[in-house]
Amino acid sequence: MTTKKLFLFILSLSWITAFSQISFGDAKKINEDWKFVLEDKQEAKDPGFDDKDWQTVQLPHDWSIKGQLSPTLASCTGFLPGGIGWYRKNLNVPAQAKGEKVYLYFEGVYNRSEVFLNGHSLGKRPNGYISFAYDATPYIKYGENNTIAVRVDHSQSADSRWYTGSGIYRNVWVVYANPVHIAQWGVYAYPEVKGNNGTLNIEVTVENGSTAKQSLTVVNELLGPDGKSVAKATNKVQVAAGQNQPVTTTLKVSNAKLWDLNNPNLYQLKTTVLKDGKQVDAAVTRTGFRTFTFDPNKGFALNGKFMKVKGVCLHHDAGVLGSAVPRDVWRGRLKTLKEIGVTAIRTSHNPQAPDFYELCDEIGLLVLNEAYDEWEYPKRKWLTGWNVGTPGFQGSFDIFAEWSEKDLEDMVRRDRNHLSVFAWSIGNEVDYPNDPYSHPVLDGEKNATGFTQAAYGGYKKDAPDAMRLGGIAKRLVAAVKKYDKSRPTTAGLAGVAMSNETEYPGALDITGYNYTESKYATDHKKYPKRVIYGSENVHDIEPWLAVKNNEHIFGQFLWTGIDYLGESGQWPSRGFYSGLVDFAGRIKPRGYFRQSLWSDKPMIFAGTYIPRTKEKGLSKDAWPLWNYENGQTVRVVVYTNAVKARLELNGKVVGEVKNYDPNVGILSWDVPFAAGKLEAVGLDANNKEVSRYAITSSNQPHALVVKEKSVTVDKQKGIAQIMVEVVDKDGLPVMLSDNEVTCKISGPATLLGLEAGNNSDMTDYTDNVQRVFNGHILAYVQATGEGGPVTVTFSSHWLQPVTVTVNVK
Repeated sequence: MTTKKLFLFILSLSWITAFSQISFGDAKKINEDWKFVLEDKQEAKDPGFDDKDWQTVQLPHDWSIKGQLSPTLASCTGFLPGGIGWYRKNLNVPAQAKGEKVYLYFEGVYNRSEVFLNGHSLGKRPNGYISFAYDATPYIKYGENNTIAVRVDHSQSADSRWYTGSGIYRNVWVVYANPVHIAQWGVYAYPEVKGNNGTLNIEVTVENGSTAKQSLTVVNELLGPDGKSVAKATNKVQVAAGQNQPVTTTLKVSNAKLWDLNNPNLYQLKTTVLKDGKQVDAAVTRTGFRTFTFDPNKGFALNGKFMKVKGVCLHHDAGVLGSAVPRDVWRGRLKTLKEIGVTAIRTSHNPQAPDFYELCDEIGLLVLNEAYDEWEYPKRKWLTGWNVGTPGFQGSFDIFAEWSEKDLEDMVRRDRNHLSVFAWSIGNEVDYPNDPYSHPVLDGEKNATGFTQAAYGGYKKDAPDAMRLGGIAKRLVAAVKKYDKSRPTTAGLAGVAMSNETEYPGALDITGYNYTESKYATDHKKYPKRVIYGSENVHDIEPWLAVKNNEHIFGQFLWTGIDYLGESGQWPSRGFYSGLVDFAGRIKPRGYFRQSLWSDKPMIFAGTYIPRTKEKGLSKDAWPLWNYENGQTVRVVVYTNAVKARLELNGKVVGEVKNYDPNVGILSWDVPFAAGKLEAVGLDANNKEVSRYAITSSNQPHALVVKEKSVTVDKQKGIAQIMVEVVDKDGLPVMLSDNEVTCKISGPATLLGLEAGNNSDMTDYTDNVQRVFNGHILAYVQATGEGGPVTVTFSSHWLQPVTVTVNVK
């Protein structure tokens, strides 16, 4: 690669994403026009194979989401199929690239993939969540077409407790590089801060793929958030032929601008490798300055400020999009979670796409990065319903012994430069009692320190011994520390009482408790040096109060932040419906309830329902509906962070002022229904209005409307997310509507799917016809690569249609 070409390449901000995650060479996406078939065609690896009858697809691609939903399939997958598929693509490698090395980089392939180039196997990668690269140079034909073929084996479709997707569901890159270049994920920068001054510790690993010893110069230059240079260091290095050589240095910055949740300041580290004064490789790494503190008595501090981590667990799908989720969709979802008051994400229970971490860096969200949901033995996967029927035992356990350390190391090396990542988790609920490990402590009647699990009984002497957990944990922690000592290791413990009898918790730096708030106080006293947090919790207020009222518990992670596919109940059920946000990205009532607990901005929300005689407590899932029978008693619940609130109906007070009770978190009134406008009014201590929320009775559905009649997207696969709403003749939303909507597109764009957010609707979401849910439906419209206007029309029988113009530029 010429110096001029690479210099211009570095200056292009659009390429920083590729540099950040790949860290060397000239990287280009090759997502367009792959051939695909959902069959096991072993001969497809051969260059001369005829694939003209195969489907043409664009990556990222998830074939499962387009499969037929069926009650005969596993509920853990959301009743969607797996299978074995093949992908093929012709790649023209320019003749002028001869002398350079060529790599193929895959962000993620689910799963058990094997990649071929011109009929030669480049390698296998069974883990479907790990990014990987192959050196394709030995089999490249320069100046000719080269055939890439990828076999993906997801025949064990029930290998996870949730929906995984199938196929090449993340980006693919071709990377051209000088034989002497920065190693893959070879730039590691971690910050230290003292007072107002920052130190960036840098390690650059240089790979010498030539046959001669190389004398090189490595230059590291740090650019501030304003793009101006703030520090620079130059190092000389000798790299033996065929070897890798690390180069370490530090950069000092005065008055460093810290990265935090409200001001996510990002710096850019430009690393350049020179030979005889000429540039042979370069990388740009996003970095910055921040500190983490973990204290067994005081909890967690960001930049020295102790705080409660308000976290959610997230899977990697997005409803109708499956696991092939565009960056813009994740951006919108993460911003919505932050609006609610979320400050941290737990990647349950596997590494996510590179886009996800980059967005968390930009938006200001902490990330607990997790690797595994099972280790050496499989967990139960429910094949016909959740917690019923006969469980299956497919999984990734068979690859654990060979791949666990390699996969974990690669996760750490890929993601260690992200300022948002604050901990590495080596596992989730691998200690679930009798699924599969067991221990005598489970016979609680015989041992006062133990407990029993009603689902699976007490101690099972023939089950795997829980004492094995400690040794495995130590091995995995060592794999993490090999590449990053700047962050703590952790795990989500489901059987804390059992694990406390082993070396497992002691192998961790910080310890996550899943649904075990009852042990926060006793374990803090018994293990005074242990840092404890809630790694998985329900949405009730009591687990939050256990965090809020105990200084030593630094936070919690709700299950879950967004509804996700799989882990479904009995048919019909697409997935798990406990999210703060639904499949379509809309905040649910429980999301507003959580906002009332977590947000610092004034807020109020009202929902309604018909109370039941034997009902216990107040609902955190009340929808904003005001359509009942005249005179019917309706319970109105209000979620707010105001100190008091009242209720008004058609301008008259129908609910007297009530003080907010922080131990309950919900205000309520029972009022007789009368049509009109119901309003909840939040008040401060002086009875001054600080917030207001209204629900209005609606008439029959009359029209479809959208918020914006015109949107603009990038022609390179830009996404228009169009929310359509059903309204009555007065323009009021009709929550009760379930009208069927048809979407038609004219112009250079395609419909990826319609998402209404209905968990029990088991029809095809990927076609252009779908029923609204709670009066709404979301359309994902993606540009196809050409510029020009796109007309998107939504219609429904008996309703006025609406048209949106998408400007593709």
